[in-house]
Amino acid sequence: MLVGLGTADDAGVFRLTDEIALIQTLDFFTPIVNDPYLFGRIAAVNALSDVYAMGGRPLTAMNICCFPVKDLPVETFREILRGGMDAVHEAGAVLAGGHSVEDPELKYGLSVTGVVHPEKIVTNAGLRAGQVLVLTKPLGTGVIATALKAGLASPQAVEQAVAVMTALNAPAAEVMAACGVSGATDITGFGLMGHALELAQGSGVGMVIQAAQVPIIPEARDMASMGLVPLGSHANKNFCASKVRTQGPAQEIVMDLLADAQTSGGMLMGLDPDQVDTALAMLAQRGIKGAVIGEVKAEDPGTITVVF
Repeated sequence: MLVGLGTADDAGVFRLTDEIALIQTLDFFTPIVNDPYLFGRIAAVNALSDVYAMGGRPLTAMNICCFPVKDLPVETFREILRGGMDAVHEAGAVLAGGHSVEDPELKYGLSVTGVVHPEKIVTNAGLRAGQVLVLTKPLGTGVIATALKAGLASPQAVEQAVAVMTALNAPAAEVMAACGVSGATDITGFGLMGHALELAQGSGVGMVIQAAQVPIIPEARDMASMGLVPLGSHANKNFCASKVRTQGPAQEIVMDLLADAQTSGGMLMGLDPDQVDTALAMLAQRGIKGAVIGEVKAEDPGTITVVF
């Protein structure tokens, strides 16, 4: 076992040979959008992301289905599965089957298997002091999903959030490999703050995040100011509070968004300074607007300083 439970990583990694290691992960959740096809696609992209976060390539996937078969039409389930299958195929992987159970609450996701070279694994323990932090997707999908449930999200905000959540992290993984990234994670349910803290603790380093440089979906700020922050985001902020300090006049709404529980968020990666321009250019060529949001420090290991 090369990567297990010790560093709160995105997936497990098991060495098969000197050149091949197996990546295993699974993820599933309840709907966050109304369209069943988009829900299936988002759930699949989210699960596939864990393989990319480890520096790997997905090979196979299996459906995890919890369906209220007596309450919803069969066509709803078909559309969910179609959305998931399309994402798997876009990732170049194969859908190998799965398992379904009758459940009063709709849930869907994937178990994904991928591969990576044992010497090229990207983990939560791979950051080094002096590196630069780059984020590949904006924050705010949790807030917008909450606003959607309340009927307060505009079609434009939902469209932006869906575009973020349905975009594979495969291009970001390609850039990570090309630029020699060894420490990274994808931003999902624990929010930027929670996953960044896992990186800092796993790597034994400190982090400085420049709040003004963190990309945020514009309407998410307005929704957060209206109090439409998921309970999970509040839990994230409270959990991280003892390890996070602020510098300058802190803005509570921004702190809420830094802890916002994301679905299928972007990659947070540590880059050597001489690789930053190359990485940003490569991301741009792939249609991704990467953002430099901070740096890795040797001081104050296992903590984050948010600068306003």
